[in-house]
Amino acid sequence: MSKPRILIVEDDVKIASILKDYLEQDNFRVAVLNRGDEVMPTIRTNPPDAILLDILLPGEDGRVVFKKVRAVSNFHILMITAKIKYEDCLAGLEMGADDYICKPFLPREVVARVKAVLRRANLNSINSGMLVFGPITINVAQRRVSIYESELQLTPAEFGLLKLFISRPGHVFTRNDLIASVWGDSFIGYDRTIDSHICNLRKKISDQLPAKDLIHTVYSIGYSFGAGPES
Repeated sequence: MSKPRILIVEDDVKIASILKDYLEQDNFRVAVLNRGDEVMPTIRTNPPDAILLDILLPGEDGRVVFKKVRAVSNFHILMITAKIKYEDCLAGLEMGADDYICKPFLPREVVARVKAVLRRANLNSINSGMLVFGPITINVAQRRVSIYESELQLTPAEFGLLKLFISRPGHVFTRNDLIASVWGDSFIGYDRTIDSHICNLRKKISDQLPAKDLIHTVYSIGYSFGAGPES
């Protein structure tokens, strides 16, 4: 499976570097920003699975950044702060943060908390019939797909393909895999017919996420979705 992507937003370069090292050792992909006003452009082009967000940031306060992110996405956010009062922690959680981490902290504790948030999120998604990949959300029960707050209009075939892709990001599917999963025995046509459905789905996603190419063609095999094929 593709590695979860974590965005660290922390103006203390040393702390950010330590967290990055520990997370990468635990098989996460990590990006680092040192300013709050760089967050929104970054998440639109490279959506993370979770954000470690400091509160006191240059450019834009972390609480302002939090509200802006929450207005357009459901990314998991763990707030980081030097404030240690109980009231501050409670206020952070009441804002909707997934967790609240006070400095000083042990890097391994932060890694454990990130894992716990992602684990809970995966369990909740399964139980609620929701699938999430960055800014893309699929409501399986209602057969609705949204990117940020914009609903994506998909055909039944495109919906089935996207649902399968997001359930296993990074996995390489052959054309026959896709046909069997989405259409089963009801499929009529050639295996290359799948290419036109993929082309249409790719265009609809890229219209909303122009800087992201999420559907990858694997030469002579088929397709994968997300960061790239599983190794």
